[in-house]
Amino acid sequence: MQFFIDQHGCAKNQVDGELIISLLKKKDWIQVFDPHEADLIIVNSCGFIESAKTESINAVMSAREMYPKAKILLAGCLAERYASELKDDLTEADGFFGNGKLDEIYKILDPLMNDERPVLVPKQEGVCCGDRDILLSFPGMAFVKITEGCNNRCSFCAIPIIRGDLRSRNAGEIISEIKSLVAKGVYEINLIGQDLAAYGTGAADNCFGDGRTLFHEGESGLARLLKLISAIEGTFVVRLLYIHPDHFNEDILPVMQRDSRFLHYFDIPFQNGDDEIIKKMNRVGSREKYTALIEKIRAAFPDVAIRTTFMAGFPGESDEAFENTKAFLREIATDWSGCFSYSKEDDTPAYKFKGQVPKKIAEKRAAELVEIQAKITRERLKLRTGSEYDILIEEVLSESSENPDEGLAIGRAWFQAPEVDGSVVVRYDRSSEAENAAVKTGRLVRVKITSSGDVDLNGDFVADSPLNEKIAHGGGIQFAQDL
Repeated sequence: MQFFIDQHGCAKNQVDGELIISLLKKKDWIQVFDPHEADLIIVNSCGFIESAKTESINAVMSAREMYPKAKILLAGCLAERYASELKDDLTEADGFFGNGKLDEIYKILDPLMNDERPVLVPKQEGVCCGDRDILLSFPGMAFVKITEGCNNRCSFCAIPIIRGDLRSRNAGEIISEIKSLVAKGVYEINLIGQDLAAYGTGAADNCFGDGRTLFHEGESGLARLLKLISAIEGTFVVRLLYIHPDHFNEDILPVMQRDSRFLHYFDIPFQNGDDEIIKKMNRVGSREKYTALIEKIRAAFPDVAIRTTFMAGFPGESDEAFENTKAFLREIATDWSGCFSYSKEDDTPAYKFKGQVPKKIAEKRAAELVEIQAKITRERLKLRTGSEYDILIEEVLSESSENPDEGLAIGRAWFQAPEVDGSVVVRYDRSSEAENAAVKTGRLVRVKITSSGDVDLNGDFVADSPLNEKIAHGGGIQFAQDL
């Protein structure tokens, strides 16, 4: 039997998709990359906000129309949250599978293929992990999940409804997985979770096997984990994605200062810059505290790159409150930010809040934040011109339309996180055997930045990076991009 996976949503959902691929292959299913060839199409859905839900539902409907002979399985967050309702309403789907214990997907395969239209929403338990021999990412990088679920209970957020309470993964498992990925040639490790700051804080967590939990002897769980990662030998880098600003582990800063393999990149979703709205979001921070945090991080890492997220149109957000958020964004001047309008989500406290902001006003405010960030990003990218960086090549394009000897490739520098930030367009000489050999997906090349745009940078090939000789090339992992 052959299956095709249609991936949606965040990096955490991508890891789930990669695990599903490995689980099915262990049962001798064959992954195909053309849905026309598939007996089973898995839509691994997102259910976080309304637009993502609509996208996933449309994907199921399109799959049914385009591939009528295939079975369609709606998996992931949307199925987790709405399986019982969708079984009646989304007749285009042949089955529904949540995102709890993923290895229970075996229970649904036979009834699914035998026209029984099953629904299975496994218990949210632990952190799903296991071997992943195909990564749905660009070559050279991987996401590693260290937590699942969330205890923060932000009033607008459905994540605890979808993925349950916080669970932290055993540190030994994390270290083993990173070692394995590095040994197989993965250079960039991106640690993910709904909130990395919460690592090790769950009521029953014993992540390190010795009964020690958060701030044992003044040390956070995340700092302790980073120390263990720092002890791993090899040539690789580590990026931390998504740290809640109210719980930011300041003790990670000296750990990261001591090991240059920890990238000076922080993803800190502030969401708002008005103290009253921050409080209504069920957060304990403030604009003053958040500004001080940014200052402390920049003092530790003068070259730091910071990403954040802002939400416009939260219930009760007045014109004055929105002006405070705009001023806050200008003040902290983050390199990158995602800005989106509030989505009214079922079963969240904010769903019933008074003072709901009209959708058009919320969208207009989000667009204003995007415009402010665009100007900041352009200015910060200009500061990168003239410098040289090691660029991780993600795609090699065809030759330039203007010059057949000029090759083009796309990659990322350390200050660009995968999928959400800009890229570097690399020019190289296709007539040069050495440059052709160097510019390959998953490899690092030294590039001089020559110009900048609104989001991306342009640069010229300088040399093959000497780090390539130190990166392990054990094999054993395939990247979907190259298959």
